[in-house]
Formats: sequence, structure tokens, C-alpha cells
Amino acid sequence: MISWNVRGLNEVRKRLQIRNLLRAWRPEIVCLQETKLEWITRGIVKSIWSCPNVDRLYLSSKGASGGIVLMWDQRAVEKVEEAVWRFSVSCRFKNVGDQFQWAFTGLYGPNSNKRRRKTWEELTGLISWWDVPWCLGGDFNIIRFPSERLGATTCTRAMHEFSDFISLYGLMDIPMEGGLYTWSNNFSASRIDRFLFSPLLVDHFTLFAQRRLSKVLSDHYPILLEGGSHQRGRTLFRFENMWLKAENFVDKVKVWWASYLFQGNPSFILTKKLAVLKLDLKKWNEAEFGNVTLRKQQLWNKLNDLDVREETQPLTAKEKLEQANLSTEIE
Repeated sequence: MISWNVRGLNEVRKRLQIRNLLRAWRPEIVCLQETKLEWITRGIVKSIWSCPNVDRLYLSSKGASGGIVLMWDQRAVEKVEEAVWRFSVSCRFKNVGDQFQWAFTGLYGPNSNKRRRKTWEELTGLISWWDVPWCLGGDFNIIRFPSERLGATTCTRAMHEFSDFISLYGLMDIPMEGGLYTWSNNFSASRIDRFLFSPLLVDHFTLFAQRRLSKVLSDHYPILLEGGSHQRGRTLFRFENMWLKAENFVDKVKVWWASYLFQGNPSFILTKKLAVLKLDLKKWNEAEFGNVTLRKQQLWNKLNDLDVREETQPLTAKEKLEQANLSTEIE
């Protein structure tokens, strides 16, 4: 499960970049905050996530600010009920594998204390309404403890109210792996994004962990919540656009295609030729570009090391340049 404040989905190029990231992360549920979109059509969803069985629920933006989209893989979970309120979108899900029912709420919290109290009231109503194990994720726009904001030393009333809400409903707020903060700029940093969940979810799922991914495309880090998954089939074969940039690629494919000789009806021949072409493309891809998956993972690891180091000490000019280049290459 991924939660991420993306700071806008208006640009086609940015949606394509997010689509590539989601393809690498392979989540079953995705919640994106601050979409800045009033309407999120199926076409827009397909431009964000290549999952063939995706469904969605969304909260419209207010003008050019706010907005939430919640998307899920229908091979993993089935929507039973839905609710779209002022600050949140929620689905009551049923797992396809074991029919277990639970709820997820995606939140984009307001900045003012008065409106924030309205948020806790809104969420209280949801908890009482469905009465099932619950997971809540998103950008809360509030921290719990001074240690969650760079340079903070005191607890505010809003922080106490946030912790009181968590305690009142017995929600778990497990430590985040991968770094201290979920948002940062050149002057400040804080942990305002997180997942909270009922203990019953921990009892049902396995390997529960909350992890910060590397920061790209936004000043917020994507947050990954791992809690077990259904059995997936083999990974689908995917055509890579970068192949078209390789010299003589189209001519090479034509030669391969002409060399495949099979007998049978046309549909049988087509199926067999496509299967052999897929194998040749995979071999050629590794020879031409190397192990792309391994290369991407190495880039992520380098970027994450720099992100973590930046939380405890200023990066040098050389390190900042490397950080920017890594982000660009990943995107």
C-alpha cells in the first residue's frame, strides 16, 4: 500500500513518471493526496497506474488545491462500501483471497486547528459507522511529538489532540523505517505523513512494516505500508519505450519476426511468434541495457542514502548535485 502527497497530477509527464514508479513498487492500494484535480476520470487513472484491474474513488480539489484519489487492484480487494467526506475518502474492502473485511481511509488534513478538529470528528463518524478493522493513511499536516519536526522543542495543543484521537480508538502508530521525516524543503523537515491502523489488522496480516521511500517528484516522500499480499501470477511482459531509441531496433525486430517459422492456423502462428519474440527481446534488453531492475534498485539505494544523510548533516554541493541527478534518472 502506498500513500503519497504528489503535489499535483495536472501534468501528463508527471503522471507518466508516477505510473513508472508504481509499476516498480507493485502496490495493491494507492492513495495520492493533493491531486489538484476537480475530476479524475478512468483515463486519468490509467495514465497514473498501469494495473489492468484498477478501480478508484476520489475527493475533488477545491480549485487548484487539495484533492485525494484512492485506487486499488480489484484482484486483491473488492469494494463493499464507500464514503467521500470533506477531508477524506474511505472504502470498506473485502479481501478477494480470504473474504476478510476492513476499511481504509485516505486523508489530506487541513492546516488550521479549527478545521483539524472537524477532521477528527469526521473520522470518528467513519469508525462508528462501519465498525471493522481500520487503516488510515495520508498527509495529516500535523506531527505528534517535537522530535517529528526539525528544530521543534515543545508540544502544541494540536499535537496533543492528534495523540488523543489515536489513543481513543486504540490505533497503532508503528515506527517508520528509512528516515525520520516525510516532508522536507531547504529550511525545514517534519513527519506529517503516516499510516495508522487497528491492532486487529496486525493480527490478520503478516509482515506489517511502514517504510519511507526515496523523495522524487514532490517535497513529500512516498510511504509504503507492507502487510502481506495475495499470490500474484507471473510478471507481465512490458514493452519499454527506451527500446525505440536504440539504434536499428525496429530493423532487428523485423529480422527476428521473419526468422520465426511455425505451421498451423494464423492465430496459432501469431501466438507462437509473439512468445519467441518476447524471449528474444528479453535477452537483447539485458545485453543492450544490462539488468534494468537491478540498475534501478541501485539508484534508489544511492538516493535513499543521501536522503537519510541530509537529515543529520548538510549535504555538500557535490552530494546535492548527485542527489538531483539520481532523482532525474529515476524519474
